[in-house]
Amino acid sequence: MSVLPAEPAERHRAVAGHFSEVVRGTSDWDAPSPVREWVARDVVRHLVEWLPGFLASGSDVRLPAGPSPDEDPVAAWQHHADAVQAVLDDPGTAGQSFMNRHTGEHPLDRAIDRFYTSDVFMHTWDLARASGQEPGLDPQTCTEMLAGMQPLDDVLRASGQYGPKVEVPEDLPAQDRLMAFVGRDPAWRPRG
Repeated sequence: MSVLPAEPAERHRAVAGHFSEVVRGTSDWDAPSPVREWVARDVVRHLVEWLPGFLASGSDVRLPAGPSPDEDPVAAWQHHADAVQAVLDDPGTAGQSFMNRHTGEHPLDRAIDRFYTSDVFMHTWDLARASGQEPGLDPQTCTEMLAGMQPLDDVLRASGQYGPKVEVPEDLPAQDRLMAFVGRDPAWRPRG
């Protein structure tokens, strides 16, 4: 993946597009993933299931229901990614706001970028590893995300959304350091 665009709609297009390539390259949806107790299908399930409720709780956006990740994870992901992109491509989105009691008020497109697109970016690593593909995350984005998250270490751990940090040498690539920070072992590979 090359350097990501700065605007939320274009960043989502690039990040979701890269994730879509990894989705299409996945053949065993029951393969274990680096996320404890998740298989490859659960990575897609997580991404398509949490955002609709999150958006509905803080905005007027209602994403349309799509196929189930149990029945067709590829179709489920594509439907969801297209729906999110349609929201971001809508000229009216920039004028809408998103309000959350934990994070405050944000422009809707920036909220999607900050909370969701970054999640897709990081979970690309999980699905790529589960399916034996190279994650290929943009190193600059990895460096920026890590720098932004490190000062929030205690808050992030307390949220329950991140596992304990994995201690790794500082000279590892940015992708490995980011994944170690969020609780993944950068050396994780599927067995066999």
